[in-house]
Amino acid sequence: MLKRIFPILVFFLLLSCGKSEKPVVSFYYWKTIFKFSKTEKEVLDENNVHKLYVRYFDIGLHPENKFPIPISPIRFEENPKEYEIVPVVFIQNKVMSETNLDVNELAQKTFDFIEQINSKNKITCQEIQIDCDWTLKSKTNYLKFIEVFKKLSKKKLSATIRLHQVKYFKKTKIPNVDSGVLMYYNMGSIAPDSLNSIYDQKIAAKYLKSLKKYPLRLNFAFPIYSWAVHIRNNKVIGLRSKINSKALENDPNFEKTSPIFFKVKQSNYKNGVFYEENDLLKIEEIKTTDLKEMAKDLEENLMEKPKEIIFYDLDEFNLNNYEKNTFKQIISCF
Repeated sequence: MLKRIFPILVFFLLLSCGKSEKPVVSFYYWKTIFKFSKTEKEVLDENNVHKLYVRYFDIGLHPENKFPIPISPIRFEENPKEYEIVPVVFIQNKVMSETNLDVNELAQKTFDFIEQINSKNKITCQEIQIDCDWTLKSKTNYLKFIEVFKKLSKKKLSATIRLHQVKYFKKTKIPNVDSGVLMYYNMGSIAPDSLNSIYDQKIAAKYLKSLKKYPLRLNFAFPIYSWAVHIRNNKVIGLRSKINSKALENDPNFEKTSPIFFKVKQSNYKNGVFYEENDLLKIEEIKTTDLKEMAKDLEENLMEKPKEIIFYDLDEFNLNNYEKNTFKQIISCF
C-alpha cells in the first residue's frame, strides 16, 4: 500500500512546486506628461499590467536659498483609472544632506503635493514610493523623513534600495518602510572605457551574496533604457538619452568602429545636440539576454521570490527594442 501511495505523494509535491507564484510585471512611468502611446498600451495589455509606479515630481534645492523645491511635476493628459497608481517622489541626495533641513516640514509639503495631484486627477492611491540614494552623510535626515512621512500618509510605503545599501546595511541602515525595490542598474561609473555603466555582471556579483542577509522584503527594478556616452578627446562631455545602436547605424554622420562605439564622421546636429568631427559615442543598452542573466543571478541568491519585477521605464523608444513577450520571459525565470 505504501509503495502505491509514495509515488502519488511525490507527484503532487512536484505539481505544487511547479505552480509556485511568479512575480507580476509592473512598470515605472518617468515622463512629465502622462499619456500612453499605442505601443505602450499594447505592452501593458499584453503583460497584464495592473500597477504603475508614476514619478510625480523630483525634490531638489533652490539655487539661491537652498530650500527644497518640487521640480517638473507630472501632468495627466489621460486618466489612469485602469491601473493601480503608486506615486513616486525622487529626492536628490543633496536635499537630505542639508544640515539645517526641516525634515517635518519637508515630509508635510511632500505629502500635501502628492495629495493635491491625486485630488486634481481623481486618483486614489494605496502606496507611495520614495526614491533617494541616501548616503552615510544624509542617512539621519532620510531615515527621519521616512518615519515622519509614514505617520503622515497612513499608507503603505516603499523605498528604492541600491546595491551598496544592501551590502552595507548595518552602516547605511534600513528605512522603516513596508518593502523595498532594489534598483538593479546604474552599477558602474560613466566613463570613456568599454564598460557598461547601466549593468555589469561582474560588479553585481560583488553584492549578490548580501541579499540573503538583507532583512527587508525586496522587489526588483530592471533597466530597459539605453543612452550614449558622448566622448571628446577621451573625456565624457555628456549623456545622450534615447539613443541606441540602431539609431546610429542608419545615420551617415556616424561610423561604427566597434560593437559599442560610433565615431562622428562629420560635425552635425542630432536631436538638438552638436557632435564634433571625431567625437565618440559609446552606446550603453540592455539586451534581452542581459535581463535574463539578471533574473537568473538574482533567483540563485534570494531567500524569497519577489512579488513584482518593475521595468524602468515605460516609453515607446525603450519598448521597441524588445519582443512583446520579453517581460513574461523574464518573470518566468523566478
